[in-house]
Amino acid sequence: MKPISHFLTLALLANAFTCAASSATPPSDETDARQVVDKLFTGMRTGDSTAVRSVFTKTAALTSISKNATDSVVTHKGSVDGFVKAVGTPHKEQWDERIYDVKISVDGPMAVVWAPYKFYLGEKFSHCGVNVFNLIKTSTGWKINDITDTRRKDACP
Repeated sequence: MKPISHFLTLALLANAFTCAASSATPPSDETDARQVVDKLFTGMRTGDSTAVRSVFTKTAALTSISKNATDSVVTHKGSVDGFVKAVGTPHKEQWDERIYDVKISVDGPMAVVWAPYKFYLGEKFSHCGVNVFNLIKTSTGWKINDITDTRRKDACP
């Protein structure tokens, strides 16, 4: 009976080591996609236009949705090049976009990151909304292919 109990003990130990080794797997696609979004915001905070440019595909698009004084929906299309230039241009206060309650969905080479945010100029609150990032997994990793965001100054959580 003892040889069987030793065998079972060895089998359980081997299984435990296998489970521990498999838990050390590389980061998931969700984690990798989130890191790209975080790199964008770190680049904005530090004014690092090279870091910001590196997270986008060559054909990336930017769209902002807001309401005007008459409560009509207004969309604004921007270029990544213009955004990168703006980030790299020194400004008086730090651009600090703080995201929270981030939700990430992945399907093969596509990821969607839904991220409510609050934007601050230095320590002063500016506006809030939601960012929706569409990312594509390229041969060099995840890249942002487009961002659509909403912007408002009131009804912010």
